[in-house]
Amino acid sequence: MKNTILAGAMALALMTGANAAFSQCQGVVWPENPEMRAKAEESKVLYEDAVKADQFKQALKPWNWMLKNVPNHGTSLYIYGADIYDNLASKEKDPARKAVLVDSLMIIYDLRIKTCGDEAAVYNRKALSFLKFNANDKPEESLKMLDRAFELSGNEILDGTIIPYFQMVRLNKLKFKTMTDEEVLERYDKVQEIIDAKIKEAQSKGKPVDKLQKIKATVDEILPTTGVQIDCEFVKTKLEPKFRQNPTDMDLAKKIFSFMLKGKCTDDPLWLETAELIHNSGEKDCGLAKNLGIIYITKQDFEKAEKYLKEAQTICTEGADKADVLLYLGSLEAKRGRGQAARDLYRQAISADASVAKKAYENIGDLYLNSFDACKKLKSKVDDRLVYLLAFDYYQKAGDARKMAVAKEGFPSKTEIFEENIQAGTSKNVECWGESTTIRTRD
Repeated sequence: MKNTILAGAMALALMTGANAAFSQCQGVVWPENPEMRAKAEESKVLYEDAVKADQFKQALKPWNWMLKNVPNHGTSLYIYGADIYDNLASKEKDPARKAVLVDSLMIIYDLRIKTCGDEAAVYNRKALSFLKFNANDKPEESLKMLDRAFELSGNEILDGTIIPYFQMVRLNKLKFKTMTDEEVLERYDKVQEIIDAKIKEAQSKGKPVDKLQKIKATVDEILPTTGVQIDCEFVKTKLEPKFRQNPTDMDLAKKIFSFMLKGKCTDDPLWLETAELIHNSGEKDCGLAKNLGIIYITKQDFEKAEKYLKEAQTICTEGADKADVLLYLGSLEAKRGRGQAARDLYRQAISADASVAKKAYENIGDLYLNSFDACKKLKSKVDDRLVYLLAFDYYQKAGDARKMAVAKEGFPSKTEIFEENIQAGTSKNVECWGESTTIRTRD
């Protein structure tokens, strides 16, 4: 044990405390000798008043006297002592003296455990104090002490220890590189289990869990910053088994959803399952509803696609989002073969936000380009080819030169318009779509 500025008092207290029963801290102990008692009462008043006045140096002498002469006085003696040395260490500028003060602070926690018991709770506070002063200089020892605190306290660990603990895990892994991915994940699992147990207990007692849920979310945010690879394999091996055991666990569903989104694993059915669970829980989100609609379009499940996109219409408030949803609804109608309805939706999208005009015009052009078989009447080659002229017009509005060239290949030839006595440059109505275009030829 290093030298401390209260070494003598500590040594005596340790010897006395070794034989002290924990029950002695259930009440207040005073010396039997009247003169000693008077001195003890005076010392107690002096250091308590000094602490209340933030005069920690003045509190030091009377507190040390109490520790040396009445080490079994009670728990408050050690609480005040920790307060005194913590403040002195925090304000000390000289590194060597600060180290001595911190060593003394650690011994005070040890003495409290030896004299009064309650090892788990007191060691928890000791670990946090050590972390406060040694996180960067002694990261491995800091983490080791925190690990021990979790080992002693289990689900009773102080709420305020959890986030600093996982921040220390990150520091050891990322900066000092003293941990493997497996060691980080082992601690992550342990912390999550403890928080879940705390939440369950609080709920059973009708207590609020907002604070605990925020702690849980913060730990989830820290994990990806530790350098541990959060990918599909992690979700599938670590989180999916837990989700299968409790498929209504909303917090876990959100975690899986977030990690798989970041890991670009959204093609996995698990992602879709958790996404729907989150959406259907009442937590409506514009982006989520829209993406669910898109996924079901790709799966050719048009009924579900329409359901989610229609919901997105009621949720999304920004013009760009509204326009985006209208574009997807238009695509859905196009896949169903409802061209007129699709075109109306594309036009509505432009009205909602002009920034989508290029895409909307391109989509309308696609409708026209692909409508030859549906619109042809086989009475006039020129009339049947008018859909390509319309498609060209909209591709031109979209500024898509490649598709303009494709559409032009379907234009009537000079021979065809000559044979039907039609002049280039004249306007013709495209009966199938109720829209007019100008006659041009491909050659």
